[in-house]
Order: sequence, then C-alpha cells, then structure tokens
Amino acid sequence: MDRERGPLQGTVVVDLSRALAGPHAAMLLGDLGARVIKVEQPGTGDETRGWGPPFVGPEDERISTYFLSCNRNKESIELDLKSPDGVEQLTRLVRAADVLVENFRPGVLDRLGFSAERLGELNPRLVVCSISGFGHDGPEGGRAGYDQIAQGEAGLMSLTGPSPDEPTKVGVPIGDLLAGMNGAQGVLAALVQRERTGTGAVVRTSLLSSIVGVHAFQGTRWTVAGEVPRAMGNHHPSIAPYGAFACADGVLQVAIGGESQWSKFAGLLGLDAQDPRFRDNAARVVHRDDLIAEVEAVLGTAPRDEWLRRIGDIGVPCGAVRTIDQVYEWEQTRSQGLVLDVEHPVLGRVELPGSALRFAPHRGDGGAPPAAEGHLPPPLLGEHNERIRAWLDSLEESRAA
Repeated sequence: MDRERGPLQGTVVVDLSRALAGPHAAMLLGDLGARVIKVEQPGTGDETRGWGPPFVGPEDERISTYFLSCNRNKESIELDLKSPDGVEQLTRLVRAADVLVENFRPGVLDRLGFSAERLGELNPRLVVCSISGFGHDGPEGGRAGYDQIAQGEAGLMSLTGPSPDEPTKVGVPIGDLLAGMNGAQGVLAALVQRERTGTGAVVRTSLLSSIVGVHAFQGTRWTVAGEVPRAMGNHHPSIAPYGAFACADGVLQVAIGGESQWSKFAGLLGLDAQDPRFRDNAARVVHRDDLIAEVEAVLGTAPRDEWLRRIGDIGVPCGAVRTIDQVYEWEQTRSQGLVLDVEHPVLGRVELPGSALRFAPHRGDGGAPPAAEGHLPPPLLGEHNERIRAWLDSLEESRAA
C-alpha cells in the first residue's frame, strides 16, 4: 500500500502490541507517514476492541471508541502466532519491516520464537521497540503493567488530587501514553543511528520509567531537597498565585510566573503587591491560603468571562476550564489540525483526535500536520489480511527476480 506522505514515508512498522502503550507508539509513527501493519489474534483482535461502553455502529458490529483512539493509520492482519502459518507470516513481516513494536510481558515474545536475537538474525536492520510495565529486568521486571497500577506505583497518584488523603489518577492513561511517546521517540533515534551504522537496535521503555521520567521538579524536591511532595489540588507547590480560582459564576485559572505579572495582577484586583506576605514568590507560597482567600474575594464579585477579558488585557496568563466537548468545538483546536476526518468502513465519516506535530519549510507560518490529508481510519479486524499477504508475496517474487 502506497502512503506517500509524511517524513517516515516508505518505513514499514509491524505492530504486535495491544491495549494502549504500544498501539499509541505505532500510531504516532503512522501519523508521521509510516506504513503500520497491526498483527491481531484471529477472531478477537486487540482487547481494546471490547473495551466499552461507549460502543458505536450497528448492533451486529459494535465498535469501541477506545480502540478508535489509538489505532488510526494502520492496517490489520489476523495471525495466530502459535500456529505454523502465523509464525511463517510474522517471519515474512519481520524480514520486510523497518520497525517492530511489541508490549508483551518480558519473555513472552521469546517463548513465541521471536527473541531479540532471533529478530536480529531475520533482519539485522530491524529497530525493535519493546514496552513493558515495570522494566525488562530488575527484581520486578516481569510484572504485568496496566496504567493505573503504574500511576500508583510510580508516585503519580500521590501528587494528584485534592489532598494527600485522596490519591487520584490522571484523567487519561498517562503512563501508557507517555510510554508510547517515549517508544516512538526511541524508534526515531534508532532509525537515525541505523543510517550511520547500517544496523538496527532494540529500544526499551516502560510505564514506570515513563512516569518517573516526568516527575520533573517534584522529583528533585525529594532527591535534592529531601521533601516528599504531596497532592495539593489545583494550586502549584512552588509558584503562587498559580492555579484555579472561583469567580462569581465559575472557575478560571491564573498563572503568575514573575514579579512584573504579579504587580499587574495585584493592581487589577486592588491588592497590595508589596504586602510582606505577598511581596515575592517565596512569601506568597508560604502564605498561599491567605493569598487565595484575598484573590477569590475579589474574583467573586464578577463573572468568569469578565475576569478572563480583564486579566488577559493586562497580559497575565489566564484561562477557562473547558469540558472535552468544548475543546473539540473550539476554533483554536481545529485551527491546529487537532481534529482529523476519516472515512470508516462501518461508521462512515468520523472525527478523531489528531497529531500534536506540525511540519513546515523554513517560513513564518504555523505549518501543517505531518499528513494533512489521507489518514487511514482504525481498521476492522483482519480488514487487510489478503492485501498484506499479497504484498509479502510480491516482495518475495521481487527478491527472487
């Protein structure tokens, strides 16, 4: 199948993964123009095909919106990897591929006969992206990993929520998504390295490493300062005022990143910017509760939209708290190519969340998504069985010729 679009055009990715972390990594590569072939268990496929509700489509062919979220720009082939035919077809795919993505528990792919060593023998140029829950080695390397388990084990839930007594998961499976992003990033680096060395590599990441890798200042609060960070709701632990504040009819967010912004904001609200409790950021953090009370006492006198306008007019960062439907209806979202139209074989025209990347020549405009048109809808199970087998046949005939 010819997909002449995006910086990875001509790159073939075999996606052996399921659920979210691996499929997300493979989808990101597909967004960049790679041809992604998703290998699925016959009859059932990726387990996310059954994750719902919500399901959409006719009663005899219900489709999970979860599956739709992480499998665009892919083809699907059914292979039983425990059968001789499945092993043969996967072997052919490995020989034809540039990249293989998998997120089996450590050791499973080895038992199927496709260890890292065997994959390298079949295709020395192959880049393998291997994603696990807690790492591929170490005392707990063999553990199964699901996102919410990893969010708790990696400390993220202890930082999230209204208070230390209510550890809370992030509203999206952020560990899976970060692992997918890290996997895709590692693949891109390995492809660049392959241009220099001529050989592929195995790229490994995990949900644990991906969450710990974004602890950022919360991590160094412990590793350097010896403080154990705790959840504190919608306010920043190290900057004030920075967070969500109640107005007369709703909530807005304000982010004060410097003293000049604080002076403008305090002046607008009629607060004393030089009050000893508030005269610099360190003091405002110590007296955060007093500060929030005084800010909300003023913001409570007018509607949210009025404050958004007035605060925006003085150049202080502020914003609304939108619901998901409002985000996708927002013209700014659509202007950034963040909504894709695809034609699904069962559902017809549907909209999907789009790629976060845009590419442009050296010019001043905002550029365009890696593929402004021509995106593939998430595939039906086995939709491309015959096409992919025919393509593999043609490759073998070409080699023989």
